[in-house]
Amino acid sequence: MRAALAATAALLLLVGCGTTTRKPPIEIFPDMDRQPKYKPLAASPFFPDGRASRMPVPGTVAVGQLREDDSYYTGISGNLYVGRNPRPLDAALLARGRTRFEVYCAPCHDRAGDGRGIVATRGAWLAVNLHEDRVVQMTDGELFHVATFGRRTMPGYRFQISADDRWAIVAYIRALQRATQGTLEDVPPELRKGVR
Repeated sequence: MRAALAATAALLLLVGCGTTTRKPPIEIFPDMDRQPKYKPLAASPFFPDGRASRMPVPGTVAVGQLREDDSYYTGISGNLYVGRNPRPLDAALLARGRTRFEVYCAPCHDRAGDGRGIVATRGAWLAVNLHEDRVVQMTDGELFHVATFGRRTMPGYRFQISADDRWAIVAYIRALQRATQGTLEDVPPELRKGVR
């Protein structure tokens, strides 16, 4: 009896493996291999416009693109540049601004912000010295706007640097400017002993 079952199983195995057929095999779990659907951009008789792909509802906002506060993303409120950085100033913001500044700004403006970066010294144009009076007198919004859209020979960085990081860079530029224009009165009294 065992021999007959083994022979039958072996025969079925050989028959199942050795033939070719145009009939598809029986699928127990089709896993949605064949489903009724339209391919992207295919025609469809179902909709009046004949398209299977539907247009987004007017006013649809792509994921991650909601810009409720337009001035935060452009540096302009109404017709004026934003006066002050909208991000709260803290050590983490300055640290982030420093790292982003050293990556994106220092090649032209140098790490000190004096406009003597490697691109400016070896390139065809000079970068702006961020310690000049005209730059110091710019509002935070104007600095942000320049970093976003560019000015003269400087390209805009709105696609390379996020808005949060551009505001962090503005905060760090202000710290650099303050460091070069500081006085002894800016140092807390308990720390003045170590200052020459």
